[in-house]
Amino acid sequence: MDLQILSELSSDASISVPRLSKKINVNSSVVYSRIKRLVKRKLIERFTIVVNDEELGYTVKAVAGINMDTKQRNHIIEELFKIDGVREVAEVTGRFDILVTIYSKSLDQMHKMVSEKIGRIDGIQSSESFIEMKSRMKAMPYMPSKDSD
Repeated sequence: MDLQILSELSSDASISVPRLSKKINVNSSVVYSRIKRLVKRKLIERFTIVVNDEELGYTVKAVAGINMDTKQRNHIIEELFKIDGVREVAEVTGRFDILVTIYSKSLDQMHKMVSEKIGRIDGIQSSESFIEMKSRMKAMPYMPSKDSD
């Protein structure tokens, strides 16, 4: 039942408890208490929305792989987050030290952000940018599929 609740809430966090209880055929009070328990156990961290970035004009998305002087890690990450358009910074394994997700309103704005702002942060040794051409997403499957064991 918890997986059903997680699955339904992940596709629409605004669904009311009565509607959710009807959908999964469980009493509302049981669904409410299960949600409270999922929050308490930190399986649900927060209820949120998905903003349509394109409708706000953010039509260009890029990921920048950055190599850095690791002694300056905290300084570099702080400086990255000061840049409008930087959404996420992830420390990773592989050929880059960090991956930065960036949004902008145009290719020109993205170019300026990468070359004039990110490229000038002290401690960044090199970077490589990847402009997103097209994206597809798959919902996280919280319900086991019928053909899994």
